[in-house]
Amino acid sequence: MDYLEIEGGSPLCGEVRIQGSKNAVLPILSAALQCPGTTVIDNCPDISDVASMLEILKGYGCRICREGTRLIIDAETLHSGRAPEDYAGVMRSSIMLLGSLLARMGEAFLPYPGGCVIGKRPIDLHLEALRRMGAELWEEPEGLRAVCRCPKGAHIRLPFPSVGATENVVLLAARAEGVTVLENAAREPEILELCRFLACMGADIEGAGTDTVRIRGVKELHGTEYRIMPDRIVAGTYMLLAAAAGGKVLLREVPFHQLGAVRQVLRQMGARQESSGDSLLLWCPGRSRGGFRTDTAPYPGFPTDLQSPLMAALCVADGTSVIQEHIFEARFKIAEELGRMGADIRIRDDRACITGVKRLTGAQVEAKELRGGAALCIAAAAAEGKSRICQYHYIARGYENIIRDLKDLGVVVH
Repeated sequence: MDYLEIEGGSPLCGEVRIQGSKNAVLPILSAALQCPGTTVIDNCPDISDVASMLEILKGYGCRICREGTRLIIDAETLHSGRAPEDYAGVMRSSIMLLGSLLARMGEAFLPYPGGCVIGKRPIDLHLEALRRMGAELWEEPEGLRAVCRCPKGAHIRLPFPSVGATENVVLLAARAEGVTVLENAAREPEILELCRFLACMGADIEGAGTDTVRIRGVKELHGTEYRIMPDRIVAGTYMLLAAAAGGKVLLREVPFHQLGAVRQVLRQMGARQESSGDSLLLWCPGRSRGGFRTDTAPYPGFPTDLQSPLMAALCVADGTSVIQEHIFEARFKIAEELGRMGADIRIRDDRACITGVKRLTGAQVEAKELRGGAALCIAAAAAEGKSRICQYHYIARGYENIIRDLKDLGVVVH
């Protein structure tokens, strides 16, 4: 079944463990291609985007064994074929393979990357940066072809701190000849996680997590074992779920230091937060407060991936709130679906004005992309009556088992 049904209207009560990070593990899986041996990855989330990436790696000759949340990847023997179109064409992160394939094989061919329809998300920043390091790239009807027999270090300044372009530069520079200096680099925690992983493989990287990263290329990288950090977006989703539906929930393995902007929004909404170790207790009595403005921004600002979940939570908050979207121009697709549930949302260009209503009503709605689908789960949990959320496969791209997690938090899921 490609849908789930939620019976809303009851306050939450329960606890859940936060899964490993989707946005961290995908570039790390790409990095594993550069090791001519075995890499072990722990705490790998069981999501469909990971499954697709693993099929792509197999297509290039990797042997992979999965034991629960533990992955064993043997990339000793690779061939310069092409990624299976059925998998590379449905996920944005397949573009992350370019840097690693060029570093290891000197050539690559990828079908044009797909993923969620949340905006144009051009890849020109990736291509221009890789060209600066000696790559030749051709945009063919079926995909991207690239050759880079001898990558060279370069001084690169990105016009925008793109996460994907930053990761691709780091992946190629790790084994390029000389030093690469990348300015205006993305600062997201997933960048730091990738650089830590590469350092464990023998890479020489300075400034990871800042806007200037310096990479001195090495001849070879070796195998390692690495544990993936918790997923800050999943944690933020469940925090906003609590603010919308009310009640008391305990979240375990929460990456607190990555969630400053989200926790500030939760404080504005009136949620009480108590932290102990890596656990967060959220208590949301009564109706949440709205009446404030939130702007999405590159890290450490409020993440665009949590803009839709925040919109869903604000639909039932007291007051009129504004969300300004600065990253993706098509991230308001969820507004029409929330309107079917009785939400009062007005969209103008890249701004959403949300006037909270006392209650939403269950309805049949359709997920159009990953985070919007999770946001519909939030709205359904806060609504009165039963909601059916269609196109569940979008949600499964990034949430390991959202049905299990919702049930563990006290949501009635059919």
